[in-house]
Amino acid sequence: MAVVYVNQQEGLKRVMNNKKLYVRLLTKFRNETNLSELLGAVAAKDCDKAEETAHTLKGLCGNLSLTALYEKVTALDAQLKNKIIDTDAVDDIAACFNETQKAIDGVLAANG
Repeated sequence: MAVVYVNQQEGLKRVMNNKKLYVRLLTKFRNETNLSELLGAVAAKDCDKAEETAHTLKGLCGNLSLTALYEKVTALDAQLKNKIIDTDAVDDIAACFNETQKAIDGVLAANG
């Protein structure tokens, strides 16, 4: 089964099929800093900050229907609630974030 990085149909439904708004939100996500904040919190072993940042990132991904990244961040968020920092999961999220950004670039190019 192919990995779905951007579920454009679902994302458009979330913004009542307002393509212009969805494209603007995806463009804004391109400059998202929560991943770097999450990486910094994990490196500092600051579980509370990591949990807060993961939770924010999870919400953004869910709202934009960034499916693969949402699933990975949701799993990490659950671990962080139990004060578990899984560096392998964070590395996986960073790789998925990069792939999601590439997929967003494709959606933006097709709609720009």
